[in-house]
Amino acid sequence: MPSYSSPPPQDWGYHGDYHGEPEPEPPPPEPPAARPRDGMGVAALVLGLIALVMFWTALLGVIAGVLAVVFGVVGYRRAGRGEATNGWMALTGAITGFVGLVLAAAVIAAGVAFLNSDEVDDFRACMRNADTSSERQDCVEDLRDRYW
Repeated sequence: MPSYSSPPPQDWGYHGDYHGEPEPEPPPPEPPAARPRDGMGVAALVLGLIALVMFWTALLGVIAGVLAVVFGVVGYRRAGRGEATNGWMALTGAITGFVGLVLAAAVIAAGVAFLNSDEVDDFRACMRNADTSSERQDCVEDLRDRYW
């Protein structure tokens, strides 16, 4: 014997409770969340790493270091105000940029000290007074003996 079933009841939706109350109003839509402004923190970290690795080129170390510190401070302040989510990245970028800047400044100071030394002045005077290539070679060897 076949079994027959009745169709499922139709869903008419919510019509309030049994006391005839109207359907509640849906809550207003949430405004879209503002996207975090993390660009400064990322730029600070990248430039800080460049400054840290390339400090020996002096100019690149100084430029990248200064930019990393500036971008890092701006990014960290944005994170403090809740506009960014990567405050640690901005702070790390500022610190690595500062270290790269200090190392680049040390390279520049060492270069200036070397070029202003008495040995280099003696080498320049020797090269000015040298007439032959063998005398110039003696000047180079004398400078090499003084430093190495």
